[in-house]
This record gives sequence, structure tokens and C-alpha cells, in this order.
Amino acid sequence: MKLYMESKSRIDIVSLLLFLSIALLGIASVYSATYESGAESLWQGRSGKQLMWFGVSAAVGVVIFLLNSNFFELFSMYIYVTFMILLIVVLVIGADINGARSWIRIGSISIQPSEFAKYGTSFAVASLLSNIGFSWQNRKELIQVAAVILIPMVLIVLQGDTGSALVFLSFFLVFYREGLSPVILIVGLLAILIFILTLIFTSFYLCSALVVGFLVFYAFTYTNKKIIVPSLIILSIAIFFSLSVQFLFDNVLQEHQQKRIQVTLNLIEDNRGAGYNVNQSKIAIGSGSFTGKGFLNGSHTKGNFIPEQETDFIFCTIGEEGGWAISALTVILFIAFILRLYHLARRAKKKFKRIFIFSLASIIFFHVLVNIGMTIGLMPVIGIPLPLISYGGSSVLGFCIFIFTALKMDATRDQDLISTYS
Repeated sequence: MKLYMESKSRIDIVSLLLFLSIALLGIASVYSATYESGAESLWQGRSGKQLMWFGVSAAVGVVIFLLNSNFFELFSMYIYVTFMILLIVVLVIGADINGARSWIRIGSISIQPSEFAKYGTSFAVASLLSNIGFSWQNRKELIQVAAVILIPMVLIVLQGDTGSALVFLSFFLVFYREGLSPVILIVGLLAILIFILTLIFTSFYLCSALVVGFLVFYAFTYTNKKIIVPSLIILSIAIFFSLSVQFLFDNVLQEHQQKRIQVTLNLIEDNRGAGYNVNQSKIAIGSGSFTGKGFLNGSHTKGNFIPEQETDFIFCTIGEEGGWAISALTVILFIAFILRLYHLARRAKKKFKRIFIFSLASIIFFHVLVNIGMTIGLMPVIGIPLPLISYGGSSVLGFCIFIFTALKMDATRDQDLISTYS
């Protein structure tokens, strides 16, 4: 008896074209960011290496499309464990680059396992959440889901790469989409808001405002005793957290991370230190005006004013040379790609595939939001790449195999039984 309906595999052309458009924009941006007049062609230097990694990714993509459509579901937890082992290995033999022990050197090549851990974790999350009878009210299952997220986060933090660890918070968008109570998402957003407001106004003023707000609320609801007690509990937790913010800020975050947050919130001005990259990035993007200075004509880009310009700050090259027009086009391409992935996830006939593709969309959304946000001064600098655009072999290969796997899952959707629990 066959377990699937016979059908030809069909790659989603719209997704493929959006992927290729972003990739081509990335290659052009890396070439421009590292170009020196008369020095090298597109096939040399970092742009040449970027092309090489896209070539390697294409070869891996062919292998992915040759695999049986059920391969990933059957081996999902093994894939996850493999990448977790790599995260442990890098702690032992990893090379220290820019203050983080996140790289494994193999000859002249450096591999960053944290870029692939997101891929592996997506399999584990999809596997657990797609189990028959999975419930967010089941404590055992809740602990398992929390564990598969926390394990890579802790291992990556131990490497000294807090930015990459924060990317795993994007899985909460997947959890919310798959039935997790929105209360948890709201609590998380409120915690971030309290953290920011405490740093801006100090805990004394924020706690005073919370107490006054509660008294006003009580004046209108004092007859409803069912509301008062939970409200007091929430107020107490909020005040306790606010009083803890400064301690957490001073003792958990590293000094450079503290300064980056303070610069973003305009608590300090440090244009020669922690705020240098962002300040120069805003100057470069602003100087591009509407149409930009033209390809390879960015004076700020060519002046090497911005460290890590071809990696974390690649968007400033796009902004300076392409202006508002190409910057907006870049954002539109990413939004269209994310929405297309969301569409692929929704039409998946297996819950496992739906969750996996949702995970990819959420991770790309997080990367784009934070990376572009930090280049224009709206987000703290946490050092994560712009997908398919920033220079980096591990990032390119990691996102490409992630995308190719999602496209493979969508292409074989008609071979899946429509399960009653999906």
C-alpha cells in the first residue's frame, strides 16, 4: 500500500526567483563593499569566495532534491543532535575570531556551526510539535520544546556570540502560530519594554509610574475582587523585574554590549567608540539620498569608514550606492520572500513541513529586522548577518540548505497524505 499520492515534484518558481534576486543583490553588494579600483574582478577576493559558497550550496541543493521527501522527518532528531555536537566541538577546538570562539578551521576554510544550528533546531521543533496529541498544556512536552531551544542558545552564548543566540527567540513566533498562548508572547514584549524604560527613566520613576497606574486602575475596578488579586501579582512581578534590570545590565551583559544598548537608546553619545559603526553607517545611508551614488561609487564604502562593512553592515553599502530606491527594493524583496514562505507553509499538507517552513520564515524575519534595524540605529548592534547578502560562507551555506530543504518539502507536498491531525 502506497503512503503517498503519486505526483511530480514542482519547485515553487516564485520563491526560487525571489531567492535568486536576493542572492544576486548580495553578490553585487559584497563585490562593491570590497572593491578597489583596478584591483580585482568579480571572481576574485571576497566576492569570488561568496560565489564559490553559492556554488557549493547549489551542489548541496541538488543532493537535497534527490532525497526522499520523508527523509528529513525520519532523521530530524538525528540532524539536530549532529549540529548540537558540532556546537560542543567548537567550544573545545574552535578558533577565537573577534572575541568569539565560534569557528572550526579546516585548512583555509572556517566553518561557524551556529549558522547551521538554526537549521537543525528547526527540525527538532517541527518533530516535537507535529507529534500526534502534542499539547502546550502537557508539562513534559513543554519542557522538551524549551530544551531544544535553550541547548543551542546556551552553547552559543558560551562561545561568546550572544547575537547568534538571540536569533533562536524567533522560534516563539512559530510557537505562537502553532497554538502557544499569546499571553506568553505579550509577557515577553512587556519584559523588553520594562527593561528599556527602566534604563531610560531608572527603576524608581518606572516603579512609581506602575504604582500610580495600578491605583488609577483600582479606583475604577475596586468592586471586582477577581481582577484585583491577579493585578497585584502582575504589578509585583513588574516592579521586581524593574528593580532587577540594573543588576542584570551591569552583571550579565558585557561592557561593549552595554554601550551598544546605551548608544541605541541615546543614553550616551560615543561616536568614536561603541557608536562609531552605527554613526558611520547612518552617514553612508543618508548620503545615498533617493537614487544613490551609483554602483562602485560609494565614497564612504570606498573609504573603509565602516568596519565589518561586507558582513554585518552590508546594508549601508546598498543604501549609499543604491539610495532609498534600492534600499526599499531590498526590503520589499525580503518581505515578499517571507510572505511567500508563509504561503508555502500554509499549503503544506503535513504539520512537520508546515512548522519547518514557518521556522525558516521566522528566522529570516528576525535576521532582516535586526540587521537593517542596527544599521540605521533602531536596534543595538548584535552582529548577525543579512541573509544571502552579507559576506560569509557559513551564513550563505546555512541559509541556502535551509531554503532548499523548504522548497523540497513544498515541491513534494502532493505526495503527502492529508493527515487529520495536521
